[in-house]
Amino acid sequence: MHNLSGYLTFRNRDFILLVLLAIIFTISPEAYAHGVTDGDKGFIMESSGPMIVPFIYLGAKHMVTGYDHLLFLFGVIFFLYHVKDVSIYVTLFAVGHSVTLISGVLFEFSVNAYLIDAIIGFSIVYKALDNMGAYQIWFGFQPSTKKATLIFGLFHGLGLATKILDYNVSPDGLVPNLVAFNVGVELGQIMGLVMILIIMGFWRRTGGFLRHAYNANVALMVGGFIFVGYQMTGYFISN
Repeated sequence: MHNLSGYLTFRNRDFILLVLLAIIFTISPEAYAHGVTDGDKGFIMESSGPMIVPFIYLGAKHMVTGYDHLLFLFGVIFFLYHVKDVSIYVTLFAVGHSVTLISGVLFEFSVNAYLIDAIIGFSIVYKALDNMGAYQIWFGFQPSTKKATLIFGLFHGLGLATKILDYNVSPDGLVPNLVAFNVGVELGQIMGLVMILIIMGFWRRTGGFLRHAYNANVALMVGGFIFVGYQMTGYFISN
């Protein structure tokens, strides 16, 4: 896997990019929500009995509009050029996400929503630093990217399970609805991934891909840090 260890230097344009990103995320705090819209929340709370199609739709909608998931996937596939490699990493993420989403809801296991979302934000930071070759420079070794993808997939799924448990979903039809929701999440992940791959495909054909890859991962890292800061602020305010 490629990384940017040879480009790990700070430049003025990166600082400007950080400021712009900070402004965007500050004025758009809803971008950090790991839940669903108020209308969808009301539907989930009032639903009873198997409702397969609606829950598939809700799952797909959550993933396609889930900035945290998409940013992490963007980092994961940033230097993946072959379909086989993309499939392996996305599958690892999907397995982790599915395990904790389903088991977390069925066994009613959850953690503080702010804390789990902060960890999800950290997963974005982790992957951006990985792409920049930071771990090789700082620690002299490369952590397993596959294990990291699976582990962070578990946290992403737990974050959603925590949110669903907050909605007190009716036990009537819970299992089929939960499975349908997870199917929707995976379908949404495929749709989001296709969009990312199309954009990356065009970008990689330009001569500026490697020149701007460092800046892109700096932006990804900053987005993750702001995500973490936003969630930790919410945690301390709510306690």
